[in-house]
Amino acid sequence: MKPATAAKKLGVYLPATPASFQEGGVTRAELHELQANPPEWLSELRRNGPHPRPVVAAKLGVSIAGLARGGVTEPLTTGQIEELKQEQPEWLVRERATQAEVRKEAARIKQRNKEKQERAARRS
Repeated sequence: MKPATAAKKLGVYLPATPASFQEGGVTRAELHELQANPPEWLSELRRNGPHPRPVVAAKLGVSIAGLARGGVTEPLTTGQIEELKQEQPEWLVRERATQAEVRKEAARIKQRNKEKQERAARRS
């Protein structure tokens, strides 16, 4: 697979990976090996970053779109993420509230669908 795909699956920012990783292809076996026994560079990237947007969004508890609305377009390090958590800028508070509402609505819909299925099963 392409290095970009492998980096995405590993949850790391491709430009921060070693040149040997960026230039070569990664087989499925190599990917599984990297996941099972990460080398030091991979452990370091996962621990300190820079992190890609999906990881930054997850660590901040917001959506990727929420990051963009907040003006965060670049990869962030773990230290920068922690700094944002401490500062609690207005956009982060707002986006976390939005994300909480989205999760709450998704849970409500899931529960509603489950109840519909149970009612349908009882009728059968």
